[in-house]
Amino acid sequence: MTRCSIVPPHVLAALARSAEAEPALVAARTLAIDASLRHAGRLVGPRPSVIPTQPSLEQGPQRTIHDAGGSEVLPGAVVRSEGEPPVGDPAVDEAHDGLGLTWELWAREYGRDSLDGAGMPLVATVHYADRYDNAFWDGSQMVFGDGDGEIFTRFTASLDVIGHELAHGVTEHTAALVYRGQSGALNEHVSDVFGVLVKQRHLGQAADEADWLIGAELLTASVQGQALRSMAAPGTAYDDPRMGKDPQPAHMDDFVRTSDDNGGVHINSGIPNKAFHLVATAIGGPAWQAPGLIWCDVLTGEISADCDFATFAALTVSAAQARFGDDSMQAQAVADAWQQVGVTAGAGGSVPADETPVDDGALLRLSRSGGVAGLTRSRELSLGELPERDALAFRSLIEGPQLPRLAVEESSRPDVLCYGLRCERPALDVQVTESVLPRATRDLFERTLRREA
Repeated sequence: MTRCSIVPPHVLAALARSAEAEPALVAARTLAIDASLRHAGRLVGPRPSVIPTQPSLEQGPQRTIHDAGGSEVLPGAVVRSEGEPPVGDPAVDEAHDGLGLTWELWAREYGRDSLDGAGMPLVATVHYADRYDNAFWDGSQMVFGDGDGEIFTRFTASLDVIGHELAHGVTEHTAALVYRGQSGALNEHVSDVFGVLVKQRHLGQAADEADWLIGAELLTASVQGQALRSMAAPGTAYDDPRMGKDPQPAHMDDFVRTSDDNGGVHINSGIPNKAFHLVATAIGGPAWQAPGLIWCDVLTGEISADCDFATFAALTVSAAQARFGDDSMQAQAVADAWQQVGVTAGAGGSVPADETPVDDGALLRLSRSGGVAGLTRSRELSLGELPERDALAFRSLIEGPQLPRLAVEESSRPDVLCYGLRCERPALDVQVTESVLPRATRDLFERTLRREA
């Protein structure tokens, strides 16, 4: 079960390193939460479930919205269920409506009843954590943060973001694209495609009328940018001194080799994104019709979990031919688009992402000290001694800027509980007050300290 979030880690890392204290601190906390949750079990409270006895398209979506109240425990208290009127909380009502509009796209245009095709209840939690700068699909539900108010607004405000994250659930139940390298970039691409299609269908926009932006409603007026991503012009969505510059390529010549972000899944997705935009504008009319049908046919058809760009391109051409004819305008538009972005015609479709394995020999010294009793617990171990999920979480924390940023929020004192983490490769030596650490990170540290030697 893969946890997929809308704000890429490179954006949060840039914010965590920025000179503006409050956005930097919130970004650091968000990174710490993401790193810990990505490779560990989530904190789960009791979940009342609504499971239709006879799922059908006529029955409609089955939605339940929860409120975490600023905590990191999921799913939180139920605040709106299916059939109930708006409650007046914008985050609750936007989440409810966004889930419904996403269900409408899949059900009415593609004949798919919810994410699993069998009436799966749609669950969402709002007001997650303290000013959390992200939204994610965790394999069973949506989770929305409120944003820091300076860089990001509330994450329920963007319909295409809701559609994007729920599309990860569809991918999970169909192609199950591995979330790394080119297949991971395709996973993100598919979510961007169906995210914008939810918005375009709701607004009744043809392909040439749409903005093709992902997350345009998330950025405040202080940000020099228009969205998180642009499918029409990858690499142009933002250029802000705090967020950095949009790194997405639009052509295989600029494919980014990196070990970050699971091999650049949020970066290299710009290449297939541009291809879909070219397909949609060449065909014309509503993009959720012919282009969306072609992409849906591929996603729900015979596709391997480790599919790369070139294979995906071939599958879309075959799907267009099967649906519209070998010599159809639609099939030609698809073939032309992949050539224009350099994926086909020998332009580098098999370029692999750089992948650097976790250094299992890296030694850690983790400690917990302070408090009234002044007791200290410590543990020295290598990453290789830890379960894979915990080793990966520590790797994210050690290499990222979140722990150094959190360490300066409140200086350590003898009577304050602190966690210390030291590593020589890569170099890190920090003391972080327990009160500022996200709960998921504290849990990671505690179960590591409790591990048997």
